[in-house]
Amino acid sequence: MTSRGDFKFYADRLIRLVIEDSLNQLPFRPCRVTTPTGAAYDGVKFEKGNCGVSIVRSGEAMEQGLRDCCRSIRIGKILVESDLETHEARVVYARFPEDISKRKVILMYPIMSSGNTVNKAVRVLKDHQVMEENIVLANLFCTPHAVHSILSKFPNIKILTSEVHPIAPNHFGQKYFGTD
Repeated sequence: MTSRGDFKFYADRLIRLVIEDSLNQLPFRPCRVTTPTGAAYDGVKFEKGNCGVSIVRSGEAMEQGLRDCCRSIRIGKILVESDLETHEARVVYARFPEDISKRKVILMYPIMSSGNTVNKAVRVLKDHQVMEENIVLANLFCTPHAVHSILSKFPNIKILTSEVHPIAPNHFGQKYFGTD
C-alpha cells in the first residue's frame, strides 16, 4: 500500500505538471530579461488578469502547485455539495476576485466522475460573467462521461487532464489530506 507521504509526493508532482500545462494556455507577451551576469534574454511574461479558482475541497490540493508557479496569482473558491440521494449539485459558497469577469480562470478540480460538480462551478463562473473561452479546467483524472457532460454544456471550455479512464480514483481528496 502506498504511504500518504509517497501519495502526496507523486500527486503534487502530477499536479505541478497539469498546472504548468494549464498556464501554457494563458495569454503572454514578449519581454526582455536581464540576467544576473548582465546578459539580455528575450522571454515571455503573463498578461495581467489571470486567476485560479479551486473547487473545495479536493481542488485546494492544486493551489500550492499554482502558487509555486505564480506566487502572486489571486485564487477564488467554490464549494459545491452533491445531494446524497439525487446527486444534484448545489453551490454552498463562492468567493472570487471582484473583477473575475475580466480574467482568465484556471479552474482546479483533480477528480471528475460525473462532471456534475464542475458543471455547477462553471455555471457559477458564467453567472459572474466569466466567458466560457476564458476558463481552463485543470484536472488529474476524469471519466469519458465527465468530459462529455462538461463539453456538451460548455463546448468552449478547455480541459487539461493527465488521464481519461472509465473509473476515477474518487478517494483522492481523502488520501491527499489524510482523512481516509
